[in-house]
Amino acid sequence: MSPRIAIVAGGGGGLGQTTVRTLLSAGLTVVAVDRDKDTLSKLPADVQSEVADATDPIAAKGAIDRIAAHIGPPDILVNTIGAYELGDALTVTPETLHSQVSINVGPALWLTQAVAPHMQKKGSGVIVHVAARQGVEAISGTAAYSMSKAALVHLTRILNVELGSQGIRVNAVLPQLIDTPKNREILPSEMLADAVAPEFIADIISFLVSDGSAAISGAVVPAYGL
Repeated sequence: MSPRIAIVAGGGGGLGQTTVRTLLSAGLTVVAVDRDKDTLSKLPADVQSEVADATDPIAAKGAIDRIAAHIGPPDILVNTIGAYELGDALTVTPETLHSQVSINVGPALWLTQAVAPHMQKKGSGVIVHVAARQGVEAISGTAAYSMSKAALVHLTRILNVELGSQGIRVNAVLPQLIDTPKNREILPSEMLADAVAPEFIADIISFLVSDGSAAISGAVVPAYGL
């Protein structure tokens, strides 16, 4: 049998690159999607890539359809796209809320809409979205981010209800904070004290897309660290 085809959206980011390498080592054919061509160039040579801004529904669909046409119908979608914004509820601006929803929820919906028809034809598929602890627990100081991640968690549950009967599993992983180079640049060191290594999150994702997790769907898996 040919290796299963996995699309990693946000594949040029800190978690995305680690996830790409983890899935590649698990024997999957991996295609990384990112809007930043330079970060995609840092991936292993045997990883195929597609430059696209998945916050744009037309661009997201175009990327998925090109992958399906040139490489093969995708078996797996992993969405690692996200952005973090500090600020309490009383200081959230319309621009901040729109940006957080566009980045943290939009790609999850647009990519799923694009990939689902290919999975429906096969009668199987796995989708994993990376949400956050703030999407299920009220934490002060990240209001817009938390609202957008809460929407992503609920979207995951809705997709599980709507797609589960068609053989498509949908789950979410919930880190609290990931120890990526970007986060080290923008966050104070005390906030990073309990951050989880991206390799740990990638291993959870790898399990969720494997046959070993065939009974798991509609789950929101905590990965908070100690």
